[in-house]
Amino acid sequence: VQLQACGVGLVQAGGSLRLSCAASGLTFSSYAMGWFRQAPGKEREFVQAITWNGDRTYYADSVKGRFTISRDNAKNTVYLQMNSLKPEDTAVYYCAASRGSRYTAYRGYDYWGQGTMVTVSS
Repeated sequence: VQLQACGVGLVQAGGSLRLSCAASGLTFSSYAMGWFRQAPGKEREFVQAITWNGDRTYYADSVKGRFTISRDNAKNTVYLQMNSLKPEDTAVYYCAASRGSRYTAYRGYDYWGQGTMVTVSS
């Protein structure tokens, strides 16, 4: 299983960025997908998640109204659209796949991507 996350890494505060995560080696449409992030010196934290068919999404309060998760099962890809970025959004962003329903829990995910660094300058 491979989850390959990518996206432009540096953006100014107030700007926008879209991350994508392409999955292979699994039946993508059977998995819920999530995004987590880890800032330097901090624990990995939940950002957003989407169910296998996209009918429900979950988000952390810190990104409410600014970030949007979506997926395209035909392309085996999940996206994270990030708007109104803040310096505190600076972190390594990870995509992950889950067969369960613990969407906001780190331990609820079965597979993880390698992470992509996002830096928001002030």
